[in-house]
Amino acid sequence: MGMTMTQKILAAHAGLDKVEAGQLIKCKLDMVLGNDVTTPVAINEFEKAGFTKVFDNTKISMVMDHFTPNKDIKSAAHTLQCRTFAGKYDIKHYYDVGDMGIEHALLPEKGIVASGECIIGADSHTCTYGALGAFSTGVGSTDMCAGMATGEAWFKVPSAIKFNLKGKLNEYVMGKDVILHIIGMIGVDGALYKSMEFSGEGLASLSMDDRLSMANMAIEAGAKNGIFAVDDITREYQKGRVDREYKVYEADEDAVYDAVYDIDLSEIKPTVSFPHLPENTRTPDNWGDVEIQQVVIGSCTNGRLEDMEMAAKILEGRHIANGVRCIVIPATQQVYLECCKRGYMETFINAGCAVSTPTCGPCLGGHMGILAKGERAVATTNRNFVGRMGHPESEVYLASPAVAAASAVTGKISQPSEIM
Repeated sequence: MGMTMTQKILAAHAGLDKVEAGQLIKCKLDMVLGNDVTTPVAINEFEKAGFTKVFDNTKISMVMDHFTPNKDIKSAAHTLQCRTFAGKYDIKHYYDVGDMGIEHALLPEKGIVASGECIIGADSHTCTYGALGAFSTGVGSTDMCAGMATGEAWFKVPSAIKFNLKGKLNEYVMGKDVILHIIGMIGVDGALYKSMEFSGEGLASLSMDDRLSMANMAIEAGAKNGIFAVDDITREYQKGRVDREYKVYEADEDAVYDAVYDIDLSEIKPTVSFPHLPENTRTPDNWGDVEIQQVVIGSCTNGRLEDMEMAAKILEGRHIANGVRCIVIPATQQVYLECCKRGYMETFINAGCAVSTPTCGPCLGGHMGILAKGERAVATTNRNFVGRMGHPESEVYLASPAVAAASAVTGKISQPSEIM
């Protein structure tokens, strides 16, 4: 009986020849991640336990992104605690206002994570790095503490679901539409504690930004992790970013999967998750007339350069509808700078958008776009739970940057074909 990609990576990091689903193992870690919300808790536990050193100051990342620039005194105190700890232990990958980005866009961009590595992060969307062919998963702050001190973590080896991709996406359909389609198909617990493994000839038509968006939302299907087969697109992305040797793992031909789904990318339509669960997906025929008051284009799911490019393409020469607030948040400083160079910022501002420095901001109801009672938002974020972006009687509709930008122009949930 063969192993999946995830099982091979975990076996290697546990120093074992083979692992099986359900097995408890201890793995060596290549990276431990935390942010301004989760790291303070880990630091408190670290100090309470009496630890006096970290396992490797080059294998810990701290990214101040959720409430930064600091929105209040408490968030400022949390960031100060992280900054002080990072200085004390000389943490090499510490990112703060001015050089930070949204963590799950920043780490791949800087080559801090790579194919074949084992990564934990005190944030549920750490599963994003599976787009590179790495095993990455979210953990609690106490696990982050243990990881910082020992460089190890315990895992129960997950079983897997395979998604065999074929075909090519149509115009204005993006990776976000694919993952929303899949979550709508299997449900928010359809991959509970499983690995979602993506492969097939259809990968060739998915950019790295598409893959990062899809892996990011594996957790929204309940998965332990999402992971993509490594191909030339993956290798090209890592060229010039990753400064170390990395290892590519491939699933065995006789690997065992709990289920196998064939997904024809050419059949995917613009997809929107209606409130209040990501699995509540609908395509244009079932959207109806849903008026909106806010649009958010950004987040660790869709704040990358291709997302900005798509939004700018749709907003070019147009203006957002009266009564709509459109907030654009590039995910990293590098994305922000490239948007400036390409003229996207001028497009956004001329269209009536507000543009922010990188921050998670409104995604988790933090700041930069909180919803009032009864308001509706189309967002390129990853969760639309009750009260996620503000008042418990507000509503969040998850969509791709293409749908979000088109909706900002029309003032209701719309697909790009309605205005292009």
